[in-house]
Amino acid sequence: MTPEGRIKSVILRYLERRGFFAWNNPSGCVRATPDRWIHFGKKGSADIIGILPDGKFLAIETKSKNGRLTPEQKDFLDKVRFLGGVAIVARSFQELDEALREAGYALEDIPLFNEGGNKCS
Repeated sequence: MTPEGRIKSVILRYLERRGFFAWNNPSGCVRATPDRWIHFGKKGSADIIGILPDGKFLAIETKSKNGRLTPEQKDFLDKVRFLGGVAIVARSFQELDEALREAGYALEDIPLFNEGGNKCS
C-alpha cells in the first residue's frame, strides 16, 4: 500500500467509526482492450467525498508527506470551497482533525450515526 493509501485508509476507518457519511472516491481509467480505455470518476476529484451533518459537501484529498496536488485536484477543491463545501488536503489524521475543527466540525461533537444492515451480499 502506498503512503497516500495508508493515510486514506486510516481516515476512512476513523470517519466511518465516527458516523460520517463519507466514502472512497476512486477515479482513473483501465484498459478494456488494447485500443480502448474505460474512464471512471471525475478527473481531479477528491479521494474521499461525503456529506457533513449540516448537509455541506465534504471533499478530502489525501497526500503523502511530500505529495503535491495536480492542477485538476486543486481546481476540484477550489470549486468545492467556492460553492460552500468543505475541502481538505490531509497528509495525516491530525491534519484532517485540525482542518475539520477550523471549519467548525469538532469530531467529538458530531453525533454518531450507524445505518447498519447495509452490507453487500
